[in-house]
Amino acid sequence: MLQRNPHVSQTHHDAVTMRELRTTLFFSVQDQVGALDECLHALKAADVSMTRIESRPSKVAERGYDFFVDIDARTKELVECVVEEIKRVKIVRDVRIVSSLGALESLGGGEGSQGLDQQVPWFPRKVSDLDTFAEKVLEMGEELSSDHPGAKDPVYRRRRMEIVQKAKEYRSGQPLPHIDYTEQEKDTWRQVYTRLRDMYPKYACREFLHVLPLLEQNCAYGPDNIPQIEDISRFLKDCTGFTLRPVMGLLTPRDFLNSLAFRVFHSTQYIRHHSDPYYTPEPDCCHELLGHVPLFADPNFAELTQEVGLASLGASDEDIEKLATIFWFTAEFGLCREDGSIRAYGAGLLSSFGELEYALTEVPTRLEFEPSKTVEQKYPITEYQPVYFVADSFRDATAKLREFNATMKRPFQVRYNPYTQSVDVLNSKDKVQHFARSISNEMQLLASALEHV
Repeated sequence: MLQRNPHVSQTHHDAVTMRELRTTLFFSVQDQVGALDECLHALKAADVSMTRIESRPSKVAERGYDFFVDIDARTKELVECVVEEIKRVKIVRDVRIVSSLGALESLGGGEGSQGLDQQVPWFPRKVSDLDTFAEKVLEMGEELSSDHPGAKDPVYRRRRMEIVQKAKEYRSGQPLPHIDYTEQEKDTWRQVYTRLRDMYPKYACREFLHVLPLLEQNCAYGPDNIPQIEDISRFLKDCTGFTLRPVMGLLTPRDFLNSLAFRVFHSTQYIRHHSDPYYTPEPDCCHELLGHVPLFADPNFAELTQEVGLASLGASDEDIEKLATIFWFTAEFGLCREDGSIRAYGAGLLSSFGELEYALTEVPTRLEFEPSKTVEQKYPITEYQPVYFVADSFRDATAKLREFNATMKRPFQVRYNPYTQSVDVLNSKDKVQHFARSISNEMQLLASALEHV
């Protein structure tokens, strides 16, 4: 779930500077007087500077707290020293390194390896690394702003907390959380589903219209049922290899985009407040399941979104901002040409009655999708977009995106390995040669197949 938060910097978790590399530590403490002071004293004893600290109710220490702490660490030895100092504090439980210099050092090695610049931010290497994002959210699902329709509804808030807790506890490899939706929640879904379903034939792109009936047949999509993400994830994996995982709330753009590299989409499971089913100030399951999910079953769209994700791995803060803007104007608010007309494929449009209709009028400005120009476009997050970008096709958009990604300053290339659900960093001669051999094998298979066509 990617949404800009006007009150939080989009690089909230990225404290990499020109001379220092962020290390994020996670630890839990029991709730007692002076607990945090003891931990901070341990950091001081290790002679490191703390740049950020976040706390959450603990799931490890009973009546305690979990902390994420960013420190400036220049060497692996210093990181290890800090960990040992914190472990000496008796009230501390479960000390872990979420990201560190050591993790980056492990990317190098091998014949002809050039290593990685130590300014490269940490990024996930395997799909299970996405578990580190589980509790690193800008806003949690039960934290509602004062103007949220459900802010003053204690029953709704408790329900949100119940659903968010399941997302917090989820880890890779486990069954996705099953939500027994209430009749009131189903009624809210019904109103949204019915109205949008009637609009789609007129406004949605053909790929979306092709997949939606398949979701109705295979994943119990319909006006009277809110589908379960476990069923949807299995369906998507069979189609394109994409899967879903639950999320507590808003992720940083970096974390959200990184997950797309593994063909993983973070989806909320809570639903908007019943008092206003046609409005939500944040992404909810209506937005995720009706707006985003259908096109993840389309191979060309799946390739486009994964391309954004792969480009985000180890990218600079500046490039993350550009990639997030590209995602905004494609996967969230993208338009495409189709048989001489303009159709919508962005989730922000396909889950919004008003903007879906508005975007295809003559009121907003429509520009050709060119990544180098798209990244310069500013946009509002609380009102209809004044500008939309139009792609000729998903394939064309992907080709343009790859050309743009080649201009980024990242000092290495990455390749997704679907067999291991991991990312290979092509930063050595050995790795590049291995990749070349795999391409050669694929070319031989292609040549053989063409002989039989």
